[in-house]
Amino acid sequence: MKRKQKSILIKIGNYVRKHIHQVLRFGTGFLFLVFAFTACNDKNDLGLELLPGEDLINVKSVVVKSDISAFTFTEDSIVTSEHSTNLLGSINDEVFGNTTVSFASQFRLTSYPDFGDNPVADSTFLFLYYRIIYGDTITPQNLKVYELTEPLNPDIEYTQETDLKMMASNNVLGELTFTPKVELDSASQDTLYQYLKIPIDNALGNRIVTADSLDLSTNAAFLSLFKGLYIEAEKLAASASGTLLSIETVPTSTFNGSVLAVYYNNDENRHKYEVDTLTPDTLSRVFRITQYSARVSNITHDYSGTAFENNLDQVEEQQEHIYIQPTGGLKSKIFIDNLLQWQDSTKTAINKAELVFQIDTIASNKDKYVPPSRLILTYVDKNGEEKLPVDAGFNSFYFDGYLRSDYTYHFNITQHLQRIIDVTDPSKEEYVGNQGFYLTTGRRPDFANRVVLHGADQPDGIKLVITYSKYLQ
Repeated sequence: MKRKQKSILIKIGNYVRKHIHQVLRFGTGFLFLVFAFTACNDKNDLGLELLPGEDLINVKSVVVKSDISAFTFTEDSIVTSEHSTNLLGSINDEVFGNTTVSFASQFRLTSYPDFGDNPVADSTFLFLYYRIIYGDTITPQNLKVYELTEPLNPDIEYTQETDLKMMASNNVLGELTFTPKVELDSASQDTLYQYLKIPIDNALGNRIVTADSLDLSTNAAFLSLFKGLYIEAEKLAASASGTLLSIETVPTSTFNGSVLAVYYNNDENRHKYEVDTLTPDTLSRVFRITQYSARVSNITHDYSGTAFENNLDQVEEQQEHIYIQPTGGLKSKIFIDNLLQWQDSTKTAINKAELVFQIDTIASNKDKYVPPSRLILTYVDKNGEEKLPVDAGFNSFYFDGYLRSDYTYHFNITQHLQRIIDVTDPSKEEYVGNQGFYLTTGRRPDFANRVVLHGADQPDGIKLVITYSKYLQ
């Protein structure tokens, strides 16, 4: 067995000498396989005929900091339609200023509603369910509900700047002042569903229950009769704190979602009630927000008085912090200079390149404002478009970006950096260039968690950790 393995090692050694640059791309992983294969040899024979008299490969690590710069930018207008949850409310964040979110939605039939003879609406309510809040549970908030006069189109991608109020009637159909709450199940400790019950002008309920049967025969006909509702959150005064609710708009496998409920009576039920008072005095019908309903959020940000207000959207002066905010809020643009200097070393291969960001837990106030569980890193291509690095195509855990216990976010950009080094011809498909990166929460309109990170020029700021192998002969 020993003689046979020694022969195999000689062949491997010859191959390594002939193709050393290809082998280097596999880095230390290749050597590990060779060592594992020969583990049953004497320790004195380990690597016999494989390595030259001195080390073939020297593995080193370098931390790049001084070549990195980072700036805070406002997010471009993001798409806010067709999400399963919708934020609602107003919040004054002591770091990020005010964010106010309203939304509009269609309601659909789930079956033909037969309201019987001589139906009359008794009452109409909008039920909005939520479990998650971002902010406090002490600030009262005010909501107003309007009927849409212009139709929403589920095939259109609406943005956060869509003027939903212009698409609605001026008449207020319903209004509610509420204070959000959170309750836990005593046994499972799961967060229980809460709901907002908003009284709606009963004229809408009567219009629905007395509608012609043709208007209730299909969803297309029903949406002509009733185009939907716009739920507007009133912007809070600067002295209030506030909350953003995550409204469970669309049904799931375990929950029926938010609904418009119409309570009504008809001749048949009136007669039953006269005979048997145990019969419900009213009937009810719900109209759901479904996955096929158009749902659109309007999101506004007011950064007046914030520490970064006068430094947004510029790449001249860095700040102590960079700011990341979803809901079409803030992102960071990052530049890493001098990456092409790695091209000058023909005997070097990148084993791993990791970009690391550190949360400033004090400035971010992590206990009050829970940081995002994951951030997203994109690069700017030669046409100025944002794209995911090739490393993101392997799997999410390889690319990373998840929040760690030490309050850092790490991104594996090994293959991306290798492409920057290897492919310098912009005409080639593999060319990525080095036009910078963006760090965001993934352009999410239904997610409120924001974070403050140390800037690039801070001691705990952004760093690029590169592990590389250098061929010494």
